[in-house]
Amino acid sequence: MKNNEALRVAYVDEVHLGRDEAEYYSVLVKYDQEQQREVEVYRVRLPGPLKLGEGKPENQNHAFIFTRGDAVQTIDMNQDNSFEEALKMRNLLEEFKVHYGIRRPTILGVRENIFTGSIRMHYGHPDVFDRFWFMPRGGVSKASRLINISEDIFAGFNCTLRGGNVTHHEYIQVGKGRDVGLNQISMFEAKVASGNGEQILSRDVYRLGHRLDFFRMLSFYYTTVGFFFNTMVVVLTVYSFLWGRLYLALSGIEGYAMETSKNNKAFGVILNQQFFIQIGLFTALPMVVENSLEHGFLPAVWDFLTMQLQLASVFYTFSMGTRAHFFGRTILHGGAKYRATGRGFVVQHKSFAENYRLYSRSHFVKAIELGVILIVYAAHSPMAQDSFVYLAMTLSSWFLVLSWIMAPFVFNPSGFDWLKTVYDFEDFLNWIWYKGGVFTKAEHSWETWWYEEQDHLRTTGLWGKLLEIILDLRYFMFQYGVVYQLNITGGKTSISVYLLSWIYMIAVMGIYVVMMYAQERFAAKEHIKYRLTQLVVISMTVLVLTLLLDFTSFTLLDLVSSMLAFVPTGWGLISIALVLRPFLESTVVWDTVVSLARIYDLLFGVIVMAPVALLSWLPGFQAMQTRILFNEAFSRGLQISRILSGKKTN
Repeated sequence: MKNNEALRVAYVDEVHLGRDEAEYYSVLVKYDQEQQREVEVYRVRLPGPLKLGEGKPENQNHAFIFTRGDAVQTIDMNQDNSFEEALKMRNLLEEFKVHYGIRRPTILGVRENIFTGSIRMHYGHPDVFDRFWFMPRGGVSKASRLINISEDIFAGFNCTLRGGNVTHHEYIQVGKGRDVGLNQISMFEAKVASGNGEQILSRDVYRLGHRLDFFRMLSFYYTTVGFFFNTMVVVLTVYSFLWGRLYLALSGIEGYAMETSKNNKAFGVILNQQFFIQIGLFTALPMVVENSLEHGFLPAVWDFLTMQLQLASVFYTFSMGTRAHFFGRTILHGGAKYRATGRGFVVQHKSFAENYRLYSRSHFVKAIELGVILIVYAAHSPMAQDSFVYLAMTLSSWFLVLSWIMAPFVFNPSGFDWLKTVYDFEDFLNWIWYKGGVFTKAEHSWETWWYEEQDHLRTTGLWGKLLEIILDLRYFMFQYGVVYQLNITGGKTSISVYLLSWIYMIAVMGIYVVMMYAQERFAAKEHIKYRLTQLVVISMTVLVLTLLLDFTSFTLLDLVSSMLAFVPTGWGLISIALVLRPFLESTVVWDTVVSLARIYDLLFGVIVMAPVALLSWLPGFQAMQTRILFNEAFSRGLQISRILSGKKTN
C-alpha cells in the first residue's frame, strides 16, 4: 500500500464487546502518506458473523460494497498482467454497451494464457462483471457452506438464471500460472471434481436443465458437469467389464461359451481395440484439435507425440482416477471441501507416507482391487490359458492398474533413489505404528489420518450409507466365487460350501484377536507368556494345515487361492463396519476393526512399495526418470544436489 497509493484492502474486523458478545465490521483501509500509516476509509457494521461457507466467496462479496464504477474485474492472485493489456481494457468495457440478442452482457469473459504449458483452457477468473446488475442480486459469488465450493461457476449460473448474459471476448489476455507438481495438481483436481459433484446436486443445475435450449444444453453439459460424469462412466465401465469377466469365469459360463463358440480370440482383440479407441484416441482428439487452432496441425501432432514420450498417458490415466473418485464420492455422500494446493517448490521429493495418505483410497486400493481381479481371472478363466487373448483383452486394464500405482512415484523427483526409498519406507512404518494422541496431526499418525479419511461417512444420510454398503458387498464376490474352485470342495456347488468357508474366516479372525490380546496383555511385562502364546498359535495353525494336506484334497495352491479370496472379504467387512461406526464405536468390536484396518493399510503399503523398491534397486532407472521429467541442465543440478544433501530426506 505504501508503494501503490491507489491500493485499498478490505477485511472483516471482529470486535469483542464482552464475554460472549461480538460485533463484525467490513473495513476498507488505505495507506496515508502524510500520517505514514494505514487509515480507515469506511467501516460498515455487519448483522452477524461473516463466514457462511468457504472464505473466498465471502471475501469477494463483503469487499464488493467498497467498489466504484460500472464494472468490477475479479482477478486471481496467481495471475499475470502487463501494461499493454491494461491499455486495451477500455475497449473491452465498451462491450457492456453492445446488445447480444435482446440483452447487454452482464459478464465479460476474457482469455488466459497459461505460461506453465502450451495448452490454453479458460478458467474464468479474469472476468469483468456488471457491478450494478450484480449488486442487488447477491454479489459476484454464491456463498453457502459445502454446497457452493466452486463459487465462480455459481456466479455464472446465477447470472444466467436471473436473465443475464455471459459473453467471451479476447480483447485482452492475462497470464495464468498453474500448479505443476503431481500432488498439487491432484489436490486441485480433487477440489474441482468435488465442486462438480455438488453442482450436480444443486438446484441451479436442475433449473438450468429445464430452461436451456438443446444446443446450449450440450455446451453447458460438456463445459461443466459432463466432463466429470463421462470420466466416472469410463472408470465404471472398466470396473463393470472386469467384474463381469470375473463372474463369467468363476461361474463356469465362460467355459461353456468356449465349448460352443470358437470366436473368443477375435472377441478379445475387438474388446481391446474398443478400449484403445475410447480411452486413447477420442479423449486426446479435443486436445489435438484445440492445439491445431492455436499453433497449426503439425505442431499439434508433434506436441501430442512429445507428450506420449513424457508419459502423458500415465499422468492422464492417473488424473482420471482422481476425478472419478472425488466426483463419485461427493455425489454419494456430499462433503466437498476446499483443498489448499500449496504451490510449493515442485522439485522437492515427496515421501512415500505423504503419497500414501493422498492416494491410498482414491487410487492404490482401487488399483489393487482391479489387479486381484485380473490375477484371479487369469487363474480360473479357460480363455486366459491363451496368453495372447488374455493380454489383448486386459492390456488396457493392466495399464490402468500400473498407472494408478506408479504415477505418484514416476512423477516424484528422486522417486527411484534407493536410499530415499529405504528412508521413506522406515518413515511409513513409523507413521503406521505411531499411536498419537488427541492433538496429533494426520501426517504424524495413521490413526488420525484414518479417522479423517472416513469423515464423509459420518455426515452422509441413510441412502448414502445404504449405497455404500451395497457397493462394499462386491468384495464378498471373491470369496463366493473362488471357494467353489478349491480342490478341497471336490467340485460340489452347494450353498453349504460357501457357508462352511466362513469357518476359515472366523478362524483367521480368532487367531488375529488372540495375538492382539496377547500383545496388549503380556508383551510389555510378561514377555515369556507372549512368546508362549505365539508358539501355541503357530503350532496349532501348522498342525491344522498338515492334517488338511494329508487327509483331504486340500493343496498348497488352495492356500494361495484362499488368501486371494479372503483378503478382500476382510476389507469388505472393515468397509461395512465404517458405515456402521455410530453403532460399533462404543463396543469392543471397534478396537479390532481399527487394529485390522491398520494391518490392511500396512499390507497395501508393502504392495505399492514393492515395484518402487525394485525399480529403485535397478541401476540407471533413477537417471532415466530424471531425464524424462527435467531438462539436461536441471538434471545435472539435481545430481549435484543429491551429492550435497547426502541422507536428507528432501
